[in-house]
Amino acid sequence: MISKKQKVVDIDILQKIIDKSKSIVFFGGAGVSTESGIPDFRSRDGLYNLKWAYPPEEIISRTFFYENTKEFYRFYREKLLIKGVQPNAAHYKLAELEKAGKLAAVVTQNIDGLHQLAGSKKVYELHGSVLRNYCERCHAFYDEKIIEESASSPDKLPHCTKEGCGGLIKPDVVLYEEGLDDETINNSIMAIKNADTLIIGGTSLTVYPAAGLIDYFHGENLVLINKTATMQDGRATLVIRGKIGEVLDQIKVN
Repeated sequence: MISKKQKVVDIDILQKIIDKSKSIVFFGGAGVSTESGIPDFRSRDGLYNLKWAYPPEEIISRTFFYENTKEFYRFYREKLLIKGVQPNAAHYKLAELEKAGKLAAVVTQNIDGLHQLAGSKKVYELHGSVLRNYCERCHAFYDEKIIEESASSPDKLPHCTKEGCGGLIKPDVVLYEEGLDDETINNSIMAIKNADTLIIGGTSLTVYPAAGLIDYFHGENLVLINKTATMQDGRATLVIRGKIGEVLDQIKVN
């Protein structure tokens, strides 16, 4: 167990790193959102360990979406469209750092839109967002409400409301068997390449290709903030064991 004294020392070191940094990039995973009440995927209580008619990792795949669309949306509405969640201290602190000119970008594996809700402007969503949905036929975009409302439709599926269309609406999230968006990847790589400090928080760095993006970082300080160890701990300037929100909440933005 890490002592309270060591935690104070770690926060002090992180504060000094942030104070002297001019271009910080934050790379975050599910642990950033769990403090807002959103379940992760791989923990004991995560989505992958739920009892469901099909394995959750199968349900959120491209094949399943097209072969069993109604069941996909039943799971999606219940487990991925979580109502009433709000940003936590980590989201707000990152937005504050961006406003102060310290943070250049947020690169996130999360699909909940909480960084933007907290006020962050430059956010690269590697896996898309549940807040965006599009018609596969005419490419019109919709917010998440059309997915929620489709639960009461005759076929339980969301359809485009544009006159003469009626195409199936698909969430703008990256499913299994789908590749990441090229533009989002390229923007993330450029941000990480140009950063003098990369702060990684709330992720065990096991999901690829997203986790591989940190290999593009060649700046001065690599900071890892996570409740458990990661395979990249050995190359970090600073490793802090703890919840990302509790850690960042102690940082002062000068």
